[in-house]
Amino acid sequence: MKKLLTFCFLLAATTLLAKPPKNQYVRIKTAYGQVIIRLYNQTPKHRDNFIKLTKQGFYNGTLFHRVIQNFMIQGGDPDSRGAKPGQELGDGGPKYTVPAEFRDSLFHKRGVLAAARDDNPAKASSSSQFYIVEGKRITDGRLDTLEQTRLKGFKVPAWQRTVYKTVGGTPQLDHGYTVYGEVVSGIDMVDLIAAVEKDKKDRPLKDVPMTVELLKKKECKQLDKLLNL
Repeated sequence: MKKLLTFCFLLAATTLLAKPPKNQYVRIKTAYGQVIIRLYNQTPKHRDNFIKLTKQGFYNGTLFHRVIQNFMIQGGDPDSRGAKPGQELGDGGPKYTVPAEFRDSLFHKRGVLAAARDDNPAKASSSSQFYIVEGKRITDGRLDTLEQTRLKGFKVPAWQRTVYKTVGGTPQLDHGYTVYGEVVSGIDMVDLIAAVEKDKKDRPLKDVPMTVELLKKKECKQLDKLLNL
């Protein structure tokens, strides 16, 4: 009987340890520090695409090629790797798009990861280019105006208003660009990059290359526990 109980205990423990983490996290490193980002499970197409490209080492050596203080920092253009000073960037990437995955609960608060795109009518996302929101605090008056203009009548829920007023973000991008992750550590890196000197096309005068890697399962489980997810 004791042997059976011991076996059952070991089996349960092994099963528990074998369970995958609830979320995938990625680390983006630059000379200005690093951020750790949780990819949202609510946007599986974007999550899986980012994981695929990261496994391929696609982002390593690419630049944050467009930065606007109090707005966002953008990267993921493969043409930026080794680009000459002043070279115009922002059109590169694998030749496919990712279908939009808009979710009312996922919005452009400070620190979110979102997909860049061109002006296609379906609002499908770029295959590789992304941005991280720095943003700024938004007043009720500004939110009221945005509801009638950029958001075309969409009413920002009260709880989202609170976030925009206290944490900040870029609400004018809601329902136009897919949000698919958020910074859980290292937001200072975003602030530092957003503040660098840049040219007339918002490209940093000094290149800001990145490396991107997936966190291992053990690290992801630890973060899930730390964040109570």
